[in-house]
Amino acid sequence: MSRRVVRQSKFRHVFGQPVKADQMYEDIRVSKVTWDSSFCAVNPKFVAIIVESGGGGAFIVLPLAKTGRVDKNHPLVTGHTAPVLDIDWCPHNDNVIASASEDTTVMVWQIPDYVPVRNLTEPVVTLEGHSKRVGIIAWHPTARNVLLSAGSDNLVMLWNVGTGEMLLALPDVHADLIYNVAWNRNGSLLVTTCKDKKVRVIDPRKRQVVAERFAPHEGMRPVRAIFTREGHIFTTGFTRMSQRELGLWDPEMDTSNGVLLPFYDPDSSIVYLCGKGDSSIRYFEITDEAPYVHYLSTYSSKEPQRGMGFMPKRGLDVSKCEIARFFKLHERKCEPIVMTVPRKSDLFQDDLYPDTPGPEPALEADEWLAGKDAEPILISLRDGYVPVKNRELKVVRKNILDNKPPPGPRRSQSSSDANLSRSALEEVLEEIRALKETVRAQEKRISDLENKLCQFANGTD
Repeated sequence: MSRRVVRQSKFRHVFGQPVKADQMYEDIRVSKVTWDSSFCAVNPKFVAIIVESGGGGAFIVLPLAKTGRVDKNHPLVTGHTAPVLDIDWCPHNDNVIASASEDTTVMVWQIPDYVPVRNLTEPVVTLEGHSKRVGIIAWHPTARNVLLSAGSDNLVMLWNVGTGEMLLALPDVHADLIYNVAWNRNGSLLVTTCKDKKVRVIDPRKRQVVAERFAPHEGMRPVRAIFTREGHIFTTGFTRMSQRELGLWDPEMDTSNGVLLPFYDPDSSIVYLCGKGDSSIRYFEITDEAPYVHYLSTYSSKEPQRGMGFMPKRGLDVSKCEIARFFKLHERKCEPIVMTVPRKSDLFQDDLYPDTPGPEPALEADEWLAGKDAEPILISLRDGYVPVKNRELKVVRKNILDNKPPPGPRRSQSSSDANLSRSALEEVLEEIRALKETVRAQEKRISDLENKLCQFANGTD
């Protein structure tokens, strides 16, 4: 006789449950762009969703507490001249989000804590350098203001958002379209997947490929890859028959042809697999024991998902033993899904909530570029996490007048004329900054007055 031994795991009984109908976000025109992006980004303050927009690209930002039916006139974040393909919140500032677009640009936005009265059209900084559409962006996990972008020009670029400058580019690494890019835990390495069927591990500061593997999955459809906490690489792909496969072990999961979006929680070593066009979320625990990837369970719903947002660990409700929260996009709504571990005790569960990366960066952009690495700065969730107040992203561009003139003949110019033009330019720039501050103050005042007017109209004041 053989006895089946059940593997012990504190996450073996994880289950998912949807929220009540009044806690969903409805009447949202989710983008219909055919791009394998999650279309959603979440942090402890906001949920951002890429939406349909005429005459350009846009996404909507909603406070987490503003649930229910979304006003059709709710302000959008606009500014791109073509559809937005990807969005990502800054891990070190909950009010800063980056967007990538078909118009070949990356824009970084400052989102106010209050709801603006008009569309946001002026980004804090616009990053220009790609020659084709930009479909992937990812913030550095530990260095302040370092942002990665990847475009259909097969180019990966790294930017210093604080100065608006490009730090470095990787022009000769990928021979075809880049499918996805992911940082490791401390941001020293990148893993990329490409249409040329190669998975590459890249040291961006040395501009070299550390390791690569050809055709980890035999299928022709896109492959995704992420780093695990231990530094291993987890891939999702397809067989020749378009059946889904996992990279650490190769069970045939199903015959759907929608790309699998992996979301990894390093604190619990659980990877959640969400297929575009599916109605389910499968979750697996990655361990040091063979077969290394252990199936836990599947959450299923009735409606297929068009995209997915994944809440950072610091945004979870620790009092309810919540270990993950997804924001699932449907045709016209966003549905939060909560993953919990059943526990009888009301006390803080130390084993479920080890210290997790907080909002403070461990490095500055110049330190990282110089070769320094640092682990994320961890925080405890024992007393819960309270988002910090709005911190403004400051962009300090280098003065172009400080650059040396190009060599070669040029017309003579007196030093007094140069000093005069420089002082005049600085005076104009200072006046523009003052006008922008005035506009921001007036927008906030208008918003406050509109809120008070609503209270009078409702008879609550």
